[in-house]
Amino acid sequence: MTSIGTGYDLQNSVFSPDGRNFQVEYAVKAVENGGTCIGIRCKDGVVLAVEKIINSKLLKPGANKKIATVDRNVGIVSSGLIPDGRHFVSRARDEAASWRSTYKAPIPLAALAGRLGGYVQAYTLYSSVRPFGVTAIVGGWDSEGELGVDGQVGTGPTVGAGGKIAGTKAGGPALYMIEPSGSYWGYYGAATGKGRQTAKSELEKLDLSSGSLSLEAGVKEAARIIYVAHEDSKDKEFELEMSWISSMDGPTKGRHQEVPKDILEEAERLAKKAMEGDDEEETTAPEGETMEE
Repeated sequence: MTSIGTGYDLQNSVFSPDGRNFQVEYAVKAVENGGTCIGIRCKDGVVLAVEKIINSKLLKPGANKKIATVDRNVGIVSSGLIPDGRHFVSRARDEAASWRSTYKAPIPLAALAGRLGGYVQAYTLYSSVRPFGVTAIVGGWDSEGELGVDGQVGTGPTVGAGGKIAGTKAGGPALYMIEPSGSYWGYYGAATGKGRQTAKSELEKLDLSSGSLSLEAGVKEAARIIYVAHEDSKDKEFELEMSWISSMDGPTKGRHQEVPKDILEEAERLAKKAMEGDDEEETTAPEGETMEE
């Protein structure tokens, strides 16, 4: 009984004897049925991309956005139940607005991820609610400039527990993924949705931890990875949606924006070309093989 969840999956607030919360696991299954989403942390920014399956020919292209702006410097994309994702975005915007009201500055990505993780985790504690059926990827650019306390008064202590550590670099690109359980982790590259395993394999090949990938190259790689991950559902048409956040010296000036149409189309063209090249290699490889006697 403990292995299949019988009797222990009827309420959200009940653990099974082996310590599992089956309602959270079912929420993860809902995420796995959603379109593939990825986030890439580059040396000079962050790229977000999502595969939007076209379920009807009557849908207007570009009208049904799945990537949202939380604050000027923060974007979010989610996979799973679309209404849950929209509510999640609304909560993220409330948290960002609350931080600005209190501290007179943009919310750091780590603080936003922590607040959202706590909010999602609260929905795993009570029998009157159900877990969120989404996994969200949050990306942005934290300010590298010096900010005064509350954005207005003083500069803060220079020594002691609240002091600053000499030689440390503040700000820069940040990427987090928040799961239905409320767990959140910082990533160089993150993927969720139906094609997450394929996307993760492709992300691992990029060696993102070295910090050598540029934002422009990240856009092209993100498009290619989405196309590769879509191969498992290639009988269905999809629309690629992408956004990016750069440094203050980059193309977006530290703001979260949609990738311009010309750059997006070029990235898609290169992705399709790469896919065609892979198909040609697969078809020609058996012909080139020779057997030695």
